[in-house]
Amino acid sequence: MAVSRIPPIQCLLTFEAVARLRSASRAAEALCVTVSAVSHRLRQLESHLGIRLFTRADFSLTDEGAAYLQHVRTALAALQQAPGARAGGQPPQLRVAVTPSFCRQFLMPRLELFRRDWPDIELTLLVSIPLRDVTAEEADLEIRYGLGGYTDREHRLLLRDEVVPACSPGFLDEFGPFDGFASVAECSATALVRSPLEPWASWFAHCGLALAEPARGAQFNDLGLAYDAAASGFGVALVRHKLGAAWFDSGRLLPLSSRPVVSPLAHYICWRPGALERWECAAFADWLQAALP
Repeated sequence: MAVSRIPPIQCLLTFEAVARLRSASRAAEALCVTVSAVSHRLRQLESHLGIRLFTRADFSLTDEGAAYLQHVRTALAALQQAPGARAGGQPPQLRVAVTPSFCRQFLMPRLELFRRDWPDIELTLLVSIPLRDVTAEEADLEIRYGLGGYTDREHRLLLRDEVVPACSPGFLDEFGPFDGFASVAECSATALVRSPLEPWASWFAHCGLALAEPARGAQFNDLGLAYDAAASGFGVALVRHKLGAAWFDSGRLLPLSSRPVVSPLAHYICWRPGALERWECAAFADWLQAALP
């Protein structure tokens, strides 16, 4: 059972905790991590060793698992006497392509939590272009924004959102008030902030308005920039509740209707077939899905 390098210390601690407590949830509580993190660490360790450690039904140890547990406990006891000792080896590399606004509003504020749960994973973030599904470099996982139904990747829905017209307080003072922003008069006579990432067609259809997609007005190919433009008084933008939460919470944008509509566009996590067999890919996908609002 010789291995080329020492397994990550977090995996050994998790293995020992599960073997001692006979429960993934109790081990997660003891280690201050999620149950998903416990599961992925066990998968990582078994993949590293090439053996089964537990019979899955009740976390009873296999014969090989019981033998390895004795070595792990001896090693952990020795490490307690030598603070600062670290397991060596090359950390797993994970490359994730992500759209800019999703990265700024959802991923970056939560990365500290990911690093705490998965300190062994060396994460690289790459920029992808929304709707075009183009990345500058090859990635293990992609966060795509679009209609879904992708045929070139396996995928999982991450985040669906509602949209509502919104503008800055100053714009509302100058050009308002608006009565729900649901009439032809209001929508056609007001400056609209445009983006191919959130067409106005969904709002017009929601309100039963026979209006074409606006052909004039400021346009942005990044939703965060569109929200900033609306907050700067460029006009009314169609803003997603969750993605635009920072603008709403700060008062930079004010919703003009209490009747939001579900956007046809959503965020998906995508991967090539077989990618989730790598424990680090599965760990990131599960963590991100659990972390989102």
